[in-house]
Amino acid sequence: MKTLLISFFALAVASVHGIAQPKKSGAIQFQSNFDPAAMAAANGIKLSDDIIARMPKSSATSFELLFNLTNASYMRVEDIEDSNEGGGNGGGMRFGGFGGGNKDYYYNFADHQLTEVFDLNDTTYFLQSKLGEAAVNGLMNPQTPPVVEYIKTDETKKIIGLECKKVIIKVTSKRRIKDEEKEITDQSSVWYTDQLGFDFSPVPSLWTAGTVLAIEGKGTSIIAKSIEYRNVSSRDVNLPKKGTPITAEAYRIKMEQRMKMRGNRTRGQVRTMTIN
Repeated sequence: MKTLLISFFALAVASVHGIAQPKKSGAIQFQSNFDPAAMAAANGIKLSDDIIARMPKSSATSFELLFNLTNASYMRVEDIEDSNEGGGNGGGMRFGGFGGGNKDYYYNFADHQLTEVFDLNDTTYFLQSKLGEAAVNGLMNPQTPPVVEYIKTDETKKIIGLECKKVIIKVTSKRRIKDEEKEITDQSSVWYTDQLGFDFSPVPSLWTAGTVLAIEGKGTSIIAKSIEYRNVSSRDVNLPKKGTPITAEAYRIKMEQRMKMRGNRTRGQVRTMTIN
């Protein structure tokens, strides 16, 4: 009887003080926005009105995070309907990153393990890393790794009803622009919450703690738009059964080879046009 009373009292105290209880599973809808003109302006690049008029307009892409107590998957979805509406049965169609250069991300909460799943030359690859690693995309130059600075702030705001904290992440790297090596600093504002009970970020390299619900950068942003707690099948958050493991170095080499092949094809096309 005493145990029962103590449990009831603890629940009552938690309710009074508004302590958020982590949910077991559900779906979060994200929207990614990209504005090339705003990005150029934020990087100090002055563009003429004519160039701005010919540039691609700002675009928005929808993504979905499915999660349970131990795992999660994050991928692009068809931007026609919020699958958190309509009784939780799911109305949006999830797209794998296969064939289009995009990737699916699979998270294991226990050890912060992250696996990127993608197709390259008709082969499905698994690229493993850790949440928060700067070189997660496998394309960073290992000889000159970026310098990452984390700046905590006291700013807070609510996103999809959850209290979020702000941290600023500065990434300084060396890049070759028009045969000249320059030092570029990218700064992003990351908003995360501790109320969901798991660690995640829609941009895996930009993470410090908790569940990241918004990232604001130069001409780009990604923000959680809605959340629904519902049952999630384990097959939707676990890795596909078939895939070939690949290291970050092997992936970087493959991408460099691919870019060289594209460059050769482009030069061949230019020569052909000149002859004609």
